[in-house]
Amino acid sequence: MCYITATELKNNLNKYMMLSHEEDVYVTKNGKVVTVLTCPEDRALKEFLSLKGCLKNFDDGKPHKESLAETIEEHETIR
Repeated sequence: MCYITATELKNNLNKYMMLSHEEDVYVTKNGKVVTVLTCPEDRALKEFLSLKGCLKNFDDGKPHKESLAETIEEHETIR
């Protein structure tokens, strides 16, 4: 976890975009966190794992991406 100011982010955007693939980067302004840079794949996996008990198709033997894809596909079919 890394905390930086908005000015630091503005001055070194590429550095913190790359760092966000390794850890969350919290951006502050006036001492308050205003946003977080995070890796999209990591975020999706964290959200998926937090919901795994609710997922009908979850199987610990399957790759998580496969279970997630099946659940999304089923949900879209129901719509």
